[in-house]
Amino acid sequence: MNGIRRLGVVGCGQMGSGIAEVAALAGIETVAREVSEELWRAGRDRIEASLERAQAKGRIEADAAAAALSRFHGTTELADLAQCDLVIEAVVEDLEVKQQLFGQLDALLEPSGILASNTSSLTLTQLAVCTQRPDRFLGLHFFNPVSAMRLVEVVRTLMTSPETLAAGHEFVHQIGKQAVECKDGSGFVVNRLLVPYLLDAVRALEQNVASMEDIDTGMKLGCGHPMGPFTLLDFIGLDTIVFIADIMFDEYREARYAPPPMLRQLVQAGRLGRKSGRGFYDYGGGSGGSG
Repeated sequence: MNGIRRLGVVGCGQMGSGIAEVAALAGIETVAREVSEELWRAGRDRIEASLERAQAKGRIEADAAAAALSRFHGTTELADLAQCDLVIEAVVEDLEVKQQLFGQLDALLEPSGILASNTSSLTLTQLAVCTQRPDRFLGLHFFNPVSAMRLVEVVRTLMTSPETLAAGHEFVHQIGKQAVECKDGSGFVVNRLLVPYLLDAVRALEQNVASMEDIDTGMKLGCGHPMGPFTLLDFIGLDTIVFIADIMFDEYREARYAPPPMLRQLVQAGRLGRKSGRGFYDYGGGSGGSG
């Protein structure tokens, strides 16, 4: 395959719209499917806003942004993805939803079409076996925000063919990203290392090793991290971390993936991080801290 000419993206939320944006900027005709016209238009609005920010910062020219938007097409019909060379799924992290979706996509795509998932925590094998083309199935895990984060994890299952894996690498290069290759397994490379680190930070706070401010400062100044673990937890979303950690614990049955009580209690209290105005830190002007 000489590059991806037409890309399908299922789901036009935060991740899906980001994937569509970078693909369209790279010159790829991109079709994004959502369950309603309202949702795919919201995704287009996100892309437009992101391109405007990139122009304001001098990263792209106005004509490049306009050309990218002209390559983006929204739809509510899965059938409109039938002629895509590659379709990337970026829907809710629900196994049954994804399995049903891939069964439908498998029936629509040409035999040469490649299927990929952007899942961050589910194993790919349980998705690939829902299709008749497990050899043409792989993981392409992007990071948020897609427009700024250069990394894409290219994930192979036991059934992924060398040709499909090569096509995945080629696509990542085509859109100007950096690929790291790994085998199938919940969390892949980044989350498999990152999630235990974040959970250990919460355990250190529970055990009064240090204040969360000092833990954050220690990891920033001592390890060169751009943000400390509690700032990062709030940025990602505490509910998202608990969700991913639970899936990884179910997969590996190792204590390091088990969410600490403090983290689960904050989620139960509705303190989800930046998106709710309060997590470990306060973002709404009230009293901060985890107490």
